[in-house]
Amino acid sequence: MSDIIRRHRVAALLGAALIVSPFVMSFAQSEGNTVPTTQTPVAGLTAPNGSFAPIVAADKPAVVTITTVTKAEPGTTSDASPFDGGSPFDDYFRQFFGDQGMPMPKTPPQQQPQRAEALGSGFLVGADGIIVTNNHVIDGATSIKVALDDGTELPAKLVGRDAKNDLAVLKVKADNPLPTVKWGDSDKLMPGDQVLAFGNPFGIGTTVTAGIVSARGRDLHSGPFDDFIQIDAPINHGNSGGPLIDVAGNVVGINAAIYSPNGGSVGVGFAIPSDQAQKVVAKLMKDGSIQYGYLGVEIQPVTADVASAIGLDHAAGALVSRVNDGSPAARAGVEAGDVITSFAGQDVKDPKDLSRAVADVAPGARETLNIWRKGKAVDISVDVGRNTDDVKTASLEDGSGAPGVGQGSRVAAIGLGLMDITPDIREQMNLAHNQRGAIVASVNPDKAAAASGIQAGDIIVAVNQVPVKSARQVTQAIAQAGKSGKKSVLLLVERDGGQIYVAVPFANG
Repeated sequence: MSDIIRRHRVAALLGAALIVSPFVMSFAQSEGNTVPTTQTPVAGLTAPNGSFAPIVAADKPAVVTITTVTKAEPGTTSDASPFDGGSPFDDYFRQFFGDQGMPMPKTPPQQQPQRAEALGSGFLVGADGIIVTNNHVIDGATSIKVALDDGTELPAKLVGRDAKNDLAVLKVKADNPLPTVKWGDSDKLMPGDQVLAFGNPFGIGTTVTAGIVSARGRDLHSGPFDDFIQIDAPINHGNSGGPLIDVAGNVVGINAAIYSPNGGSVGVGFAIPSDQAQKVVAKLMKDGSIQYGYLGVEIQPVTADVASAIGLDHAAGALVSRVNDGSPAARAGVEAGDVITSFAGQDVKDPKDLSRAVADVAPGARETLNIWRKGKAVDISVDVGRNTDDVKTASLEDGSGAPGVGQGSRVAAIGLGLMDITPDIREQMNLAHNQRGAIVASVNPDKAAAASGIQAGDIIVAVNQVPVKSARQVTQAIAQAGKSGKKSVLLLVERDGGQIYVAVPFANG
């Protein structure tokens, strides 16, 4: 999650809001799924030239309120608030109590609640009682109750759940067929399209708000499948699991999160696309859970500089920075430095494409990887494994400080000072006995290496996908890349136990 999002608090409502009577709270977060329904689409209307009333009248009966009972954490002292101690709701309660000159609610030890309730939303996609909501709404629940739009309360059974997509499927039994909403095509949504958000904000009752699609493909770094629809229709705590409806009256998303400096809606909300959710719901209805495919590689984006350094004609694919020992990828012969350009017949434009494609494949399946390796296209067959961690995307982290002073080499063109790995440095940096490469002793802040993210303390282990053992080899390999006319040089860097490729352009040197 970006620093900006962290500072301003994405209420990435990954868990339903706690309600400790008599104070009510809830959550906003989720997305839509795919199941056949009998709902008749409503003719498209465009406000302000028309009214959304027919859409609301048709779809609102299918929106439900979900209340779960969870085990409450006991308090520790008589002065403790149930929302003290780092609760995500501290700011919310402080706004309505502490900031108003009113005391924060306290719960004496003898009155500590033995259970708590959580509130969220959902929607019916099957007349037989199938309901879609967020996983976080029902996470940890010991019992689940659903309130229909007409006030009828029914016990609900958990059919299946998937934490990675934050989706869950429930089932209620009713004497008569229940009203439903129909799935729409979220892939057809464009920025500027009008949408309606349904849900039960703050537990006040089913509510609808209108807005537009602000953006597509937002990544909040909350999970491996982030592909959120950004909307400006107000959603608040309690909207979690409620449907996002298009002007045809169909579900195109599930309200999932809000971006807020104060815990309330400021017009920046996020929903999970229905096309993504439908596949997950179908699997949950069939099996109750999802088994994800696994390759066992750490990957990163292919930038223009990386593409130039390795001879790709365009910046696309997933660059393998590390292959985990004993993983399906290792057994298939995948190597660090490979660029995966397609998997199972699907083009890979970026690491997210690969993560999703691998996750969608059943463990045990044999698939083909198309790889760009050292200037040539290579096809590799891989037996997809099973793992709860999925494919990991490499990311830059803070490096350690520079090692001690010693003899080394300088690469003035890109601004690096390098050192060999001596026994003293190996001990000082706690490196493995077989560690090879060159230590980055210094980085010129005005040169290209610094601008590309190289840090003192990094270990360069390969240059242009060729392993190096010493500072001299690194210097020679970089010089050779410059003489060959390449616009950048590709360095494989080890930092804090991880590996990442960094393309350093010569033009900035």
